Amino acid sequence: MGLLHNARYGVLVERAIGAFWAELGWHFDPARSRFKDVFLAVREFQITYHVPIQGVGEPLVHFWLEHMGNTSGVYGFRVLSPDGRTLHAEGRRVNVNLDPATMRPTPFTSETRDAAKVLAA
Repeated sequence: MGLLHNARYGVLVERAIGAFWAELGWHFDPARSRFKDVFLAVREFQITYHVPIQGVGEPLVHFWLEHMGNTSGVYGFRVLSPDGRTLHAEGRRVNVNLDPATMRPTPFTSETRDAAKVLAA
């Protein structure tokens, strides 16, 4: 239909957030990561679509941290046109920090909390 498939918006958000943390030294392999908190799961992902992305181009993803609790963080995000004028979609994503041995929520380390401060809304 010439429109970006709705599932791809979530991928755009995932890649943007992942790239931010990777620049800071996060890696999913604990042996290679600067951070001890490497086992995070998405608990919730909500998105509202406004204007479809048509054609080819690199949309912008603006995201911030709305809240960082003891074991979870809530990101807000907007997917925008390359010039920033058109809001294509917006939403929120909730991550939970898990203990890989128990698969139960575990508190974020102070190092992760300190790095996340630049994302505070």
